[in-house]
Amino acid sequence: MWIDTHCHWDAPEFDLDRDAVRERALAAGVQRFIVPAVQACDFARTQALCRVAGQPYALGVHPLYTLRAQEEDLALLDASLAEAKGDPLLVAVGEIGLDFFVAGLDAERQQFFYAKQLKLAARHGLPVILHVRRSADQLLAGLRRRPVRGGIAHAFNGSRQQAEAFLDLGFALGFGGALTFERSLNLRRLASELPDSALVLETDAPDIPPQWLYKTAEQRAAGERSRNEPCELPRIAQTLAGLRGWTLAQTAAITSANACRVLPKL
Repeated sequence: MWIDTHCHWDAPEFDLDRDAVRERALAAGVQRFIVPAVQACDFARTQALCRVAGQPYALGVHPLYTLRAQEEDLALLDASLAEAKGDPLLVAVGEIGLDFFVAGLDAERQQFFYAKQLKLAARHGLPVILHVRRSADQLLAGLRRRPVRGGIAHAFNGSRQQAEAFLDLGFALGFGGALTFERSLNLRRLASELPDSALVLETDAPDIPPQWLYKTAEQRAAGERSRNEPCELPRIAQTLAGLRGWTLAQTAAITSANACRVLPKL
């Protein structure tokens, strides 16, 4: 069984064929894909979609949405987590974190929502799914101030030292489509050298397409688009298997076990 630990199946890109995307995932052996919400106005819709499909989800305010977020959204998150306490499909608080790559974001506002959501995760006894983009050290500092029950550092691409710091705090590291590019030297080195227990797989669908779906800037300018899907996960896993010297069966077993360890409600 494959577990896609990060898939925005609720995104508008899937509005026209969402059920078909799910069926393709199941046909590829991806039995579970975790759907993290990104803003408070999506919480109820994300929950409803996942409950009908029997897929796990997380609730949180993404750092890219903090400019439009309000403090009332934190109260809604608190109430939504309390309401879903007995829901086995609610597996984490997420996607939360910090993004110091995208221009125009308010760093202080991001830090405010990150800290508040860590506090809510601790209050509700849930792990977190972290957005990590040029922000690993700041995220780690926040976790040391406000400890939580571990989780996943999504799309991790930091240093070995940062990776080990996340592992020490009970996190696994998410690897996806970026791993399939030969130029991703640091990422491939990490995927090769980290302990088996560090690794989980993800697609971040519809984003971070693997190499075989990637479109160049010229192709995008010409109107060509690529959309990642959870059904791509087993093929992404082949890259990880090759780097580790594992069989695909070993890769599925190890990464799924890791996902279930850091997100116990899986």
